[in-house]
Amino acid sequence: MYKHILKRLIDFFAALIGLILLSPIIIFTIIFLFFANKGTPFFIHPRPGKNDKVFNLIKFKTMNDKKDENGEFLPFDQRVTKVGAFIRKYSLDELLQLINVLKGDMSLIGPRPLLVEYLPLYNETQKRRHEVKPGITGWAQVNGRNTILWVKKFEYDVWYVDNLSFMLDIKILLLTIKKVIIKEGVNNSESLNMTTFSGGDNE
Repeated sequence: MYKHILKRLIDFFAALIGLILLSPIIIFTIIFLFFANKGTPFFIHPRPGKNDKVFNLIKFKTMNDKKDENGEFLPFDQRVTKVGAFIRKYSLDELLQLINVLKGDMSLIGPRPLLVEYLPLYNETQKRRHEVKPGITGWAQVNGRNTILWVKKFEYDVWYVDNLSFMLDIKILLLTIKKVIIKEGVNNSESLNMTTFSGGDNE
């Protein structure tokens, strides 16, 4: 009942209420990023969701698009803006994903949506993370976030799929609030290279 019906209802109304209550913060963040990023406050990127269905993830753009002489993006520390660093510090860049939750692309709680190009790299067990909708926060995020290896993140994601429940989601939500407040489990620099099985989400 919770997994197939109640979870979606809670997601919808929680996202709707969250967007309304947080609208002043969202509006001010858009204004600041509009000037900091020269008119591009949003980061929209395709990500795989439930059953590998691709959707457009919406976040605040906290990094510039500077590249080196070979056309490769510069390291995280050289791309994140001052305003972006502040936004990431307090996880404000995730707020717009409430729109994805409202649309039904995501859930409040679930495995974090990674890149589409990672899909061929998963083994059969790791693929099971896509049996549920991706989330704004998840079991892996409250158990280390970017300080743990990819293989461990996937173990946490699959464990969540097998143990999904209302009480577990409440636990993850409360732990997420705690970690945002004390800013625990976040590296100063992040990488998207899953082949090394380390690092984390980029934008």
